[in-house]
Amino acid sequence: MTAEFDAIVIGAGSVGNPTAYFLAKEGIRPLVLDELSASGQGQNKAAIGGVRATHSDPAKICLCQESIEIFSTWKDETGTSVGWKKGGYCFPAFDEKVEATLRDLLPIQKRHRLTIDWMSAAEIEGVVPGINPNGLRGGTYSPDDGQVSPLLAAESFTREAIRLGATYRYREPVNSLLHEDHTVVGVRTTEGEYRAPVVVNAAGARASPICASVGLDFPVVPDSHEAGISAPVRPFLDPLVVDLRPGPEGSTSNFYFGQNSEGQIIFCYTPRVPIVGENRTSTSEFMPTIAARLVEVIPRLKNLLIRRIWRGLYPMTPDGIPFVGKVPGWEGLYLGIGMCGQGFMLGPGVGRNLASLIAKGRPRIDSEVFALLSPARNWNAGKRESLK
Repeated sequence: MTAEFDAIVIGAGSVGNPTAYFLAKEGIRPLVLDELSASGQGQNKAAIGGVRATHSDPAKICLCQESIEIFSTWKDETGTSVGWKKGGYCFPAFDEKVEATLRDLLPIQKRHRLTIDWMSAAEIEGVVPGINPNGLRGGTYSPDDGQVSPLLAAESFTREAIRLGATYRYREPVNSLLHEDHTVVGVRTTEGEYRAPVVVNAAGARASPICASVGLDFPVVPDSHEAGISAPVRPFLDPLVVDLRPGPEGSTSNFYFGQNSEGQIIFCYTPRVPIVGENRTSTSEFMPTIAARLVEVIPRLKNLLIRRIWRGLYPMTPDGIPFVGKVPGWEGLYLGIGMCGQGFMLGPGVGRNLASLIAKGRPRIDSEVFALLSPARNWNAGKRESLK
């Protein structure tokens, strides 16, 4: 079968759903295709829900500022709650190296209008009740950041996109792009062909093979990260907390945790050595490692009851920066891929800017800043983002 739409979005996840919603708001009628059975069933549901503009990359800062605006006003806009909790992000420093890193980032963060500053150890103890004071040197705190329920957000974005004219089709993987010379004109799925003058690849961990179907090399390689959530406890912790120190024996890099709007403690860590691939089976080492780190930072968590753990995929790029924007040399093809594990917090900002670029020919954020994400950039130059 062949069907025509105003646009096609590949992927009904953290980036695809907001993109479809904002395209529909622009009057562009999108088709959203996903290989799974419903929206948000890929890496979206593996996210822990943190949304921060506290980055070191200017484009990520600006896009996440947009995401925070969208999430924080969503209930007023649509009448539906996505579990928004404004509690901020706190980066405590327990050693000189972490302190230097955090202080060095403050000028660029403030230049892009982040509400953030260095706080003394006593002030951090006030922001993070029960934090271990031993060795605490202070830290940064950005109060405008927050948390959202990934499942509620996926459902609400989908419902609102459909209300505005979007069409969703599930259990229909995209096998390849359709093109005429260097113009993408649609996609081929397991069920047939769909045509549209605009195609947005937002396929997450599966994005690279879709690009490769027309000879484009955009390396997005997934690695896996494990997370978990506790039973609810009495609310005491407003911000998400990120400890940038490496773990014992080099097992982990940073780790982070917070308390969601339902009182549950949610947590994750970054493996020191990336676990490349799509294996999402829970590991035996995760809970002993993360439990020790949690109790070290907040000793009162020693009696926490853990409800479940899981693994999700971080679609990584070589430089830790997403590919977002129009593909150079090709008409009709746009990317919103390689979110490096931050797709949930970047997704609304990416979606709104892609929709603006497609509908109006320009992004919402500063064009020079947006260009830092360009698929045309030299992504193999060795650059790395400090807070990725």
